[in-house]
Amino acid sequence: MKRTGKKPATDRNFVVALSRGLEVLRAFQPNDGLLGNQEIAARTNLPKPTVSRLTYTLTKLGYLTPVPRFEKYRLAPAVMALGYAALANLGVGRLSEPYREELMRQTGGACAVGGRDRHSMIYFGQSRSELTVGVQLDVGSRIPIATTAMGRAYIWALTDEERAALLRELREHYGSRWPKMRDGIERSGETVAKYGFAMSAGEWQDDVHAVGVALKLNDGTGPYAFNCGAPAFRFTEERLRNDIGPRLVAMVRNIEAALGGIAPPAAQSRKQQKQQNKNGKPGGKVVAEEIR
Repeated sequence: MKRTGKKPATDRNFVVALSRGLEVLRAFQPNDGLLGNQEIAARTNLPKPTVSRLTYTLTKLGYLTPVPRFEKYRLAPAVMALGYAALANLGVGRLSEPYREELMRQTGGACAVGGRDRHSMIYFGQSRSELTVGVQLDVGSRIPIATTAMGRAYIWALTDEERAALLRELREHYGSRWPKMRDGIERSGETVAKYGFAMSAGEWQDDVHAVGVALKLNDGTGPYAFNCGAPAFRFTEERLRNDIGPRLVAMVRNIEAALGGIAPPAAQSRKQQKQQNKNGKPGGKVVAEEIR
């Protein structure tokens, strides 16, 4: 996937050079190891001469380490320091750990918390056991917003305007694959309205089933989202709906209470949802109609 560092139209405060430097750092993925200027240019859609100047500058600043033998670079410890500082400031990850561990023990599923990074959710807290083979994700892992329970819970915790903007981004990003994803997001909106959690049963990975619940805080950060998932044979759709989902909702509400947060809109009945749509307030179908 190519990324661009384009300046938002009419935004005079946007620093293009800084944006491009960050794009270079973002080009490195967890399993990459080393990247050369040509590979970085392909991933960022930046001209190779520009990339060469940026990697030189980032090397001088200590954010990249050159590997002359291969004419490539690796991320330097200074980048890790930024990441760990960010994690340290995400109190929800630290505070939620005992809750996640308890849910993991109760259900045998992996339980994680994450936040949005463009078209993905990125984990900043993860609890899993030997029972969750097939769900090999850890802190720093990325999962798609559109097809995962965590991502869908995040989508339905956004304001109407934020959600519509994100859905337009996803439609452009996924192209011909979007209609099927959009249908799954619509269904998850109905599930969130009725039960308080989103579901993904084999829609991200065939053999992984999960539920997701969003969390909002009074300090204006987030929303964040939690998930609880396991191989499909352990978490059937019936168990997701009747057992795992309600447990995850209860866990997140307890975390919100501990953090002094506020919950996303409470689960609504189908009658209330229909009344919202009738009154012109975006419900699952209405918002999706705008981005078909």
